[in-house]
Amino acid sequence: MKKIIGLLLLVVFPVSVVFAQKKGKEPLFGSKHESYQVISNELKGACFYLVSGHGGPDPGAIGIYQGRQLHEDEYAYDIVLRLGRELMMRGAVVHFIIQDKKDGIRSGHYLANSKRETCMGKKIPLDQVQRLKQRCEWVDKLYKKDKSTYKRAIFVHVDSRSQSKQTDVYFYHAPGSKNGKRLADGLRSTLAAKYKKHQPNRGFSGTVSERNLYVLRNTLPAAVFLELGNIRNRRDQQRLVLENNRQALARWIADGIVADYKKK
Repeated sequence: MKKIIGLLLLVVFPVSVVFAQKKGKEPLFGSKHESYQVISNELKGACFYLVSGHGGPDPGAIGIYQGRQLHEDEYAYDIVLRLGRELMMRGAVVHFIIQDKKDGIRSGHYLANSKRETCMGKKIPLDQVQRLKQRCEWVDKLYKKDKSTYKRAIFVHVDSRSQSKQTDVYFYHAPGSKNGKRLADGLRSTLAAKYKKHQPNRGFSGTVSERNLYVLRNTLPAAVFLELGNIRNRRDQQRLVLENNRQALARWIADGIVADYKKK
């Protein structure tokens, strides 16, 4: 097992000998990653709407790392793609609401900034309310068509706080959302367990709380809003700039989602 800063890259999930593997292809992952193996049916029948924060004309929060800018939308998008790939490898249907047809899953510390992102192929408005309204409408449109009995929306962001403020991943759910709270609590428990196992002296301080955010109150599926850390804090930046950490984080989130799905 390879040790990395902040997170650990886990080994590939074991595959049951009775499961007939299938191959899939998603061009949004980029040429190196577009082909994937369906390694299990753990999430068969589940459907997810993955929404990375900001994009298009809005880069979101900006941090500085070794003299280079880190834009929230680029790192949130990369982790959303990795998360989506993990979910699809386990048999889920995944809709990527924010899309960049060029970037795909990227390696390296610095993810180049662009304004190419679209919302399901449509230009993203500069006005904040219109931007949020657009992505919520797409989530609801797809939600009404999907036949799955387990449908969840996942919104992924990176926070910006004082440079000295280190934060773990934390979670919001809509007020009164029983399923949203259950998923958020489960994700937090999963990440806490991962840190306890692989970095027992580190601890985990991520929180779960209600918040009346526009995207949480204006989408039909039960939803969770994730803040991956403080983009201005040096230690939190390691969670973003190291490719192994981005992949491990996506895999751990997928583990938490699988655990929640099994409770449905």
